Amino acid sequence: MSESQVWDDVDEYFSTHLAPDDDALQAALRDSEAAELPMISVTGAQGKLLQLLAEIQGARNILEIGTLGGYSTIWLARALPADGRLISLEYNPKYAEVATRNIARAGLDKVVEVRVGPALESLPKLADENPAPFDLVFIDADKVNNPHYIDWALRLTSTGSLIVVDNVVRGGRVTDADSTAPDVLGTRAAIELIAGHPRLSGTAIQTVGSKGYDGFALARVL
Repeated sequence: MSESQVWDDVDEYFSTHLAPDDDALQAALRDSEAAELPMISVTGAQGKLLQLLAEIQGARNILEIGTLGGYSTIWLARALPADGRLISLEYNPKYAEVATRNIARAGLDKVVEVRVGPALESLPKLADENPAPFDLVFIDADKVNNPHYIDWALRLTSTGSLIVVDNVVRGGRVTDADSTAPDVLGTRAAIELIAGHPRLSGTAIQTVGSKGYDGFALARVL
């Protein structure tokens, strides 16, 4: 059995027992695939982790940067109270349309709002609204802009908030200091920003599973 097959099997075991997809989650994945969205959503186990982190935070306000088909959005939104709020920013109108349908089918359209457009244009507009501080920010968009997204997350959060940055390992390429790849440059800049920022305390975890070799960073706002 190959190493990747072992990862897949372990992921399936954990997800089956601890984070099974229900009808709404399965439909979100199915409709995303039918609409030819890239199948790069978090796994079920990772989605459940996001939900648990939001619950541990006691989150009432969540910001997601990168909606895709809304799979991770559904997991996060399920942690919110009835009067909670999740704003998800999506660059691609087609993706946002699919996500909006998936979120509505999951019964979460009253607490979730998907905003369409480049996140670096949407974030200043959001800041102008002077929203309540976000308790959790999940960053899972274009990697080259990760440091900019963290900067905005800091402006939109307060002490005790949690920032989660997905896909930080880049298949191990994150260690290549000579890389000119935009995703690696953005990811390294984000990690170094977390490491050196006086208002952030963070770490990063490597993962293996059905999405291959990857990882995520966590940073608490001080």
